[in-house]
Amino acid sequence: MSSESYAQPELPDFDLIANLMVAEGVHVVSPSELHGLMSGHLSAGARLEPAVLLQSACDLMDITALKHENSKVLLLDMYQQTLLMLEAPELILELSVPDEEQSLAQRAEGLGQWCQGFLSGFGLYGKHTDKTLSKEAKEALADLNQIAQIVAGVDDDDGSENDLMEVEEYVRMVVLMLFAECNKAEPPANNSPQKTVH
Repeated sequence: MSSESYAQPELPDFDLIANLMVAEGVHVVSPSELHGLMSGHLSAGARLEPAVLLQSACDLMDITALKHENSKVLLLDMYQQTLLMLEAPELILELSVPDEEQSLAQRAEGLGQWCQGFLSGFGLYGKHTDKTLSKEAKEALADLNQIAQIVAGVDDDDGSENDLMEVEEYVRMVVLMLFAECNKAEPPANNSPQKTVH
């Protein structure tokens, strides 16, 4: 595939997801937490069918079903784009968090919510347990748990813009590391050649 024909994956706009949630009557969950949940599913090795994914999103948002067809399309697109980002060799993963126009406190809160969602998704659908994860992966999950708690309490007078950006970049790298570890190809059984499924 040539570089000209490669379209870089792109997440739906944060505000678009926020508006979707308002239209669906959701007020208790942020777009950040929802995207974190999806990223956790994928990083743990889960690949959800559309109906299962949408039900998982509804469960998080505490609604029985999505009322609008475009909500389903948007959420499925966010899931697919996230998978493409995680699989890309260029390390292009984006986190769906409030942008730089928002206050430091809002952005820190969004990052904390993203981490909470990720940990929920990773634990809920992960096929990996403490016994199967490397020491580095366990430490990474513990770090995300700490980050989720710490950044949630940041206000506009705490820390700096650079500090938050460094933490966000660390989260990105940790997630990519977890994805790489938990999405390795299964070893072939009985030393037989591994078949590739297309």
